[in-house]
Amino acid sequence: MSLRPPGAQSGSAGLQSGLDVLHHEIAGEMASALGRAGRHVEETLARLRVLAADDQARPGLLRDAAEAVHAYFIQRELCGLRRHDAVIREYDIPRAVLARLGAK
Repeated sequence: MSLRPPGAQSGSAGLQSGLDVLHHEIAGEMASALGRAGRHVEETLARLRVLAADDQARPGLLRDAAEAVHAYFIQRELCGLRRHDAVIREYDIPRAVLARLGAK
């Protein structure tokens, strides 16, 4: 004897609606993670912009910003967003940060 959850229909229609729910949940989590990564980029870049060019903390903050941007780019790619040109302009990511990612 097999048990089915209430409302489960026999056949693939029930399975398909269950997969739709799962895909919806996954998409929501991906969007949430992308938003968190974007906020982290904003925060690190804001801290970087208020530092003087000769500040002792600048190299460490450049590293932190590069790590945040790298994580954001990876999250974007996981969401299917492959081009980052518009994001670089939108966040006004400095060349010094991009250079640490291997970009020109």
